[in-house]
Amino acid sequence: MPFSDTPIDIQNAPGPTGPGAGIGGCAGQGVKGWIAGPLNAPRLEIALSAVLPDVLDDARRALGPDPARALALARTLPPGPETTLLIGAAQRRLGEAAAAVATLAPLAAAQPKAWGVQFELGAALAVLGRAAEAEAALVRAVALNPRSAQARLHLAGLRAEIGDLETAAADYAALAAEAPDQPPLWLSYGHVLKTLGRQADAVAAYRRALALASDFGEAWWSLANLKTWRFSPADLDAMAAQLARPDLAEPDRAPLHFALAKALEDEARYPEAFDHYAHGNACHRARNPYDADANTAFVQAQIDLYTPAFFAAREGLGCDAPDPIFILGLPRSGSTLVEQILASHSAVEATAELPDLTAVAATLPRPYPASLADLPPAAFADLGRDYLSRMSIQRRTDRPLFTDKFPNNFMHAGLIALILPRAKIIDVRRHPLACGLSGFKQLYAQGQAYSYDLADLGRYYTDYARLMAHLDAVLPGRIHRLSYEALVEDPETEIRALLAYCGLAFEPACLAFHETRRPVRTASSEQVRRPLNRDGLDQWKRFEPWLGPLKSALGPGLL
Repeated sequence: MPFSDTPIDIQNAPGPTGPGAGIGGCAGQGVKGWIAGPLNAPRLEIALSAVLPDVLDDARRALGPDPARALALARTLPPGPETTLLIGAAQRRLGEAAAAVATLAPLAAAQPKAWGVQFELGAALAVLGRAAEAEAALVRAVALNPRSAQARLHLAGLRAEIGDLETAAADYAALAAEAPDQPPLWLSYGHVLKTLGRQADAVAAYRRALALASDFGEAWWSLANLKTWRFSPADLDAMAAQLARPDLAEPDRAPLHFALAKALEDEARYPEAFDHYAHGNACHRARNPYDADANTAFVQAQIDLYTPAFFAAREGLGCDAPDPIFILGLPRSGSTLVEQILASHSAVEATAELPDLTAVAATLPRPYPASLADLPPAAFADLGRDYLSRMSIQRRTDRPLFTDKFPNNFMHAGLIALILPRAKIIDVRRHPLACGLSGFKQLYAQGQAYSYDLADLGRYYTDYARLMAHLDAVLPGRIHRLSYEALVEDPETEIRALLAYCGLAFEPACLAFHETRRPVRTASSEQVRRPLNRDGLDQWKRFEPWLGPLKSALGPGLL
């Protein structure tokens, strides 16, 4: 029987085993990608001695399918630790992580031996990117209730996210040994093995998931997402058969389309491949709407705010730490390659794609970025220190510099210049049709909602190029632009220029980047373990007949 999600008990006794002690599943990168989610309706284990037992039962039953109703019902219950826990649990499931932490933190301090409170607090802290605090809370939860598979699963996922990958792999291996019939657990385990460079073991884990659930779309896509993997004819038939099923669950349909598209592309069956890419994108887009007008307005707000006078008036106010090297741009632009090159230098530590800068921006008063104009002078250095504090858990060496390779940080490049004036900013640029198509072919674990429509992709690229051009004009020389195509054509020249911008001496290891052994958490993990090649330069031309909406949105100025 599949485990349920997140059993919670306010009491200090050991928690439940069996159906209440859960493992579930979702796939991808980021905390949500490493932590398996629910396989069936969650239930909340609370011993409540107060009145209104019917209301309590209703709230507990609603927590999984309707957390808003659970929250409303919980707020009608008498005050007490049980009620507080139920409120915090509902808030977390509603995506209100900050509210959940505010609710649960005092309870956790008052009830230090209540494993369920520690678990819920840790899970909410993880969503907020407060990784060190989240890990501490989850460690406490597991110590208090070692039989809680869900607490152990969340801890394993968080450890993977903060780069403690060997420990995470051991955690997942132990869980898989205890619950070998859980496909999503094998999926999450496979993600960690892939990141560690253990491709054969990752394939075996994904195959184990498929052996347990042949319609598990995320497992099929995870195989395809190895990029160097090739499916067998039997695999193509199996995926096609699953997609032909009218009862296939919608969450499995999009990843199966993407996986089959990749398999058909490898067979040079380009019209069929594009048809499946298009269907996969349409399925995913239907579940993940995107507001292109809002994105364009956000970019315009930055262009309106960021003038030479604006930056001059705030010069020198930020934190002067030189540690961060931000690698940004659009996903699938070559940023993982640039990260791998820099990580091959003796002075640079690579971290991962992390939303810590976005989390810092989220702490600013609304509307952002306009609120930057009213910040007190001391706030800029405080924001820089906040970012460095959040990143500290990712640092595992004494190398003086570290990379932050979150492509969407380009949306906060102006903020970087204000709060970390000595940080390096590298904009990795790729041919817009190559970059756009590569994004269209990628099923992301989360976010990147613009990438599931070719016209939206073109408009997003246009917004990106417009913002970076403006920042070049108002902050000349501040951002180093690196062309992926130029890097492939003349790697030594481009790598020397990159290192010079970062204030680093040239080291031959940067040219032999593919020999550097380190965990890589992105879709390009297998590609950057190979020598530089021209394979990706012209792949977009295979699909050019279908790229009309992308070309139209880009316009002649970018083509």
